Amino acid sequence: MGLSFNGSSGVWLVSLVVSSLVIATCANFYQDFDLTWGDRRAKIFNGGQLLSLSLDKTSGSGFQSKKEYLFGRIDMQLKLVAGNSAGTVTAYYLSSQGPTHDEIDFEFLGNLTGDPYILHTNVFTQGKGDREQQFYLWFDPTRNFHTYSIIWNPQQIIFLVDNTPIRVFKNGESIGVPFPKNQPMRIYSSLWNADDWATRGGLVKTDWTKAPFTAYYRNFKAQTCIGSCTSSTPKSSGGTWQNQELDAYSRRRLRWVQKNFMIYNYCTDYKRFSQGVPLECRRSRFL
Repeated sequence: MGLSFNGSSGVWLVSLVVSSLVIATCANFYQDFDLTWGDRRAKIFNGGQLLSLSLDKTSGSGFQSKKEYLFGRIDMQLKLVAGNSAGTVTAYYLSSQGPTHDEIDFEFLGNLTGDPYILHTNVFTQGKGDREQQFYLWFDPTRNFHTYSIIWNPQQIIFLVDNTPIRVFKNGESIGVPFPKNQPMRIYSSLWNADDWATRGGLVKTDWTKAPFTAYYRNFKAQTCIGSCTSSTPKSSGGTWQNQELDAYSRRRLRWVQKNFMIYNYCTDYKRFSQGVPLECRRSRFL
């Protein structure tokens, strides 16, 4: 089974995909994830349908997927730390291992009560990152669950929030930009103290009187390939994550987010890249 996006109405439509390579799974956290650190600060409950991570002055906590993925669509619903979350970071990302690892990042940087979270994104290829884009969200991510998704195929990486694309990183190998395509990645998440940099560059420290800080997870879904995915993987009539492209409606939504909510873009940081911005930034069709 696959999903296609009807841009005009903004809903996902279910369509059948006849392919032995494609598998979709819905989560039971007991089956799909290991609680990896934090002692009992990471918990699974509600029969495996809900997971929480907590942070106190002694330790944070984290989990990782049992499986590795090489291309796919990954969806997770998160409800972030409420109240004064300054100094805390909730990280949710895909990563391989080793010095030349690949990584696709969502990181949620906490803030003082009433101030917005910052959503920090990054893409690492062959151990090199420095491709940060940051956004405010157009809702309070602590009041309800919201869906944060990564579509990763051989052509591009798409970051989505509630099915709205916020960032696209295209395969730029044709112009000499490495793209993550060979290393399977696990899903990781952690809640940890980063008050040396997370909030206003480290000026605002974690208020431990508000601990423990807790984030919640539910409705994990993975649409992935068994083995490898290639451009020859069969397509459905509506298109799936394997060949996902943004339609006109989604491109408008992407421009809306980037115009109104983007607060940092490495491609426009000319002070940081005084010798010239990265190669993909000079070719807009690769972003």
